[in-house]
Amino acid sequence: MSHRVSSFQPRRLVLAVLLAELAVGSAAPALAQAQDQTGATAPAATDIAVLQQVLVTGQGETATSAVAGYLAKRSATATKTDTRLSETPQAVTIVTRDQVIDQGASNLQDALNYAAGVRSDAYGIDSRNDGMLVRGVSPDEYLDGVRKSMSYYTSTARTDPYTLERIEVLRGAAAMLYGQGGTGGVVNMVSKRPQAVAQNEIGVQVGSYQRKQVQGDFTGPLTEDGKWLYRLVAVKRDANTQVDHVPDDHALVAPSLTWKPNADTTLTLQALWQDDKTGSTSQFFPWSGVLTSNPNGKIPTNRFIGEPGFDQYNTKRKTIGWTFETALNPDWKLRQNMRYSYNKNDYRTIYADSFSLPGGFNADPVNQRVVDRFASASLAQTKVFGLDNSVEGNLVTGTIKHKLLLGVDYLHYKQTGSAGYPVATQIDVYNPVYTGFTFDDLALLAANTQKQTGLYVQDQLNLTPKLLLTLGLRHDKARNETEGAESQKSSATTKRAGLMYLSDSGVSPYVSYSESFTPVANSAQGQVFKPLRGEQWEAGVKYEPAGRNLSLNAAAYRWKEKNQLVAVTPVLSAQLDSTSARGVELEARGQVARGLELIAQYNYIDLDEQLNGIPSQQASLWTKYSFAAAGVTGLSVGGGVRHMNAFRDGNAPTTPDVTLVDAMLSWDSPSWRVALNVNNLGNKTYVATCLSRGDCWFGAKRNAVLSATYRW
Repeated sequence: MSHRVSSFQPRRLVLAVLLAELAVGSAAPALAQAQDQTGATAPAATDIAVLQQVLVTGQGETATSAVAGYLAKRSATATKTDTRLSETPQAVTIVTRDQVIDQGASNLQDALNYAAGVRSDAYGIDSRNDGMLVRGVSPDEYLDGVRKSMSYYTSTARTDPYTLERIEVLRGAAAMLYGQGGTGGVVNMVSKRPQAVAQNEIGVQVGSYQRKQVQGDFTGPLTEDGKWLYRLVAVKRDANTQVDHVPDDHALVAPSLTWKPNADTTLTLQALWQDDKTGSTSQFFPWSGVLTSNPNGKIPTNRFIGEPGFDQYNTKRKTIGWTFETALNPDWKLRQNMRYSYNKNDYRTIYADSFSLPGGFNADPVNQRVVDRFASASLAQTKVFGLDNSVEGNLVTGTIKHKLLLGVDYLHYKQTGSAGYPVATQIDVYNPVYTGFTFDDLALLAANTQKQTGLYVQDQLNLTPKLLLTLGLRHDKARNETEGAESQKSSATTKRAGLMYLSDSGVSPYVSYSESFTPVANSAQGQVFKPLRGEQWEAGVKYEPAGRNLSLNAAAYRWKEKNQLVAVTPVLSAQLDSTSARGVELEARGQVARGLELIAQYNYIDLDEQLNGIPSQQASLWTKYSFAAAGVTGLSVGGGVRHMNAFRDGNAPTTPDVTLVDAMLSWDSPSWRVALNVNNLGNKTYVATCLSRGDCWFGAKRNAVLSATYRW
């Protein structure tokens, strides 16, 4: 796949950062020990015993707990067991709650702007869903280890990062654990959970595009003995977007309740009510006027070519579930995660016909002003039930220690609904005149059902104190059913293996192999799809310098997959026989000096030309410096740079390279936080991608948000 590489050299930037980190780690251990994770000054040398206790980074950290700063050291996403990332033979990136707050992320794709291996804005600004790619492939989304949604994006609602403790990206195939997961990886989100210590906050936000938001997070014990804990998270937002006539209104309430009858048992009940009212910021503009020349100039990024009063993307979501864990004895644990979700989506849209004649104005080829328009309306109701049961045990055979995991999970998905495809009139893109549009003649669609059951076993073996071996095996049976059609049955056995060496220096090289299997629900248009099957090889190295809150990681991979889905039109897809990719990822994360935190990453990917084009190179760097000035403590300034190189999707015109700058200024006290976040500080107009099928997607313009939060 050919690419035009810009003069910017992100590899040199990130390699220089990594080398600098190694130099700091070897030359200035005393500097790193001058403060703990919270930035507190170290005690005097005579208090060295206390200092060592403070420096036990991750003390008290679990796979689901809060983390101070940008570096989490434990996760369950890659193993379904609470395991140190430095002992996990696969690449994992964790976006902590502190990072989400500092970067002012209000949706999932913004929260992943600085994540290694991720193209977070693959389809630009999109009010309907989070269009991410992990290692070139759309990832499956999980919430607390259970599949969040299925099928097309109209079957779910966007997750609000304010409800999350952390966002974890497992890069690479993971079917052995989850049964469903593309070859590129999965995104597992960890919900906020009730806490034993009372913590409360309420905040307000105002910002670009008439944004007004209020949010609250309240948690603590309900009883004096601490056996009952609660948490309540709520958000209400009224806002517009950078596209005219497209709102971004959002409301949610997420209560949770924990029961801890004893030290060995925990049951947490979780619920969510969410109501979103928006439209489609994606207008599917043609190449002409976006990337290629048009006699009328560039199409404005705020241009709306639907019909006000008709276009909408309204979603109501309700979920209920639980997480349960109990110790059967000192060596064995039993876990169960369950969630039932109901989603109702009312989607009505009118958009440009950029597909009949890719890149052009087929309705007005000379003047290139008027476009034909498509129209569609759908009302979809989706139910997803997920259940995961597992037992974990610690065994010893001879000199080998085992962490054994045995599990069975079940997934049931059903979608019903109705749809219609009315005829829409033409419109002048450069001087739109809205004529009004109504349509209520929806026809019932055939119900789609998908069921899947999987049995899995995993063993994490300590062959020696320094040599770790992870082995896993899983068998799945799945059934796809469309009302009135013959059902499809599929099954697969997937494997996983990883070998890792833990050196005394903190450098841990590893090699791993994993497979993917993803049954794909039939589409609302009656398309029947084969399951996706894939495999990946990965080799890497993880480095955690002793006594420092810092992690450096590198990974190289190659994956192959069959039956990958590609969009032919906004509502129709095709499956490819065979696709592949190879790449390299570098990541640095943590505290590099007193008051200075850093996130740096570099991605290189050589992706199969049959898949949607993405940049072959991406790099980003985010830093935050905390300081005091003029007697005022708690000040922080942060900034980030994101770069992607030029690329092409098939025969589409080249999407130019772009470099974006983000900024943050904040003040924190024990009771208050006031912050200003500005993304795309230079207000650059850029194109996220132009697809070979004929349409283009704009990236996000400058977005500024001023927030104030009171804590008690």
